[in-house]
Amino acid sequence: MITVILATHGPLAEALLASARMVYGELPHVFPVTLGETKGINDFRDEFAAVLHQAGKGADGVLVLCDLQSGTPWNVACHHAFNAETSPPMAILSGVNFPMLLESDDLKAMTNVDQAAARLLVLAKEATVHARRVEAAQSEDF
Repeated sequence: MITVILATHGPLAEALLASARMVYGELPHVFPVTLGETKGINDFRDEFAAVLHQAGKGADGVLVLCDLQSGTPWNVACHHAFNAETSPPMAILSGVNFPMLLESDDLKAMTNVDQAAARLLVLAKEATVHARRVEAAQSEDF
């Protein structure tokens, strides 16, 4: 099983998770961690480590979805992911969005976190679209 940590600046992780619960109900495989205005970096590091420990129990891998590459949540996640002592394996993606979180529910049964991350990255790119006016009239026949 793959578990997911949402690691973001401000309340984004909690807001994404609350919105996802409206669509899918409870998501026990998703764990939010936020860097708040009143929390220092050291507090965030400690909280991330505790959440990682919890998310890693019984998991085959932990997929961390960060809001921003090179921000504190990303840097802290990378510190753990690239530590040889970290178990289970981790994969980290930046640019978390609502479709990514929803799609992660379909990936939770996977056992290889790197494959889950690669698949989620493809799905996230496909979910990012530019709306364009259709020039040809569409038939109403289905």
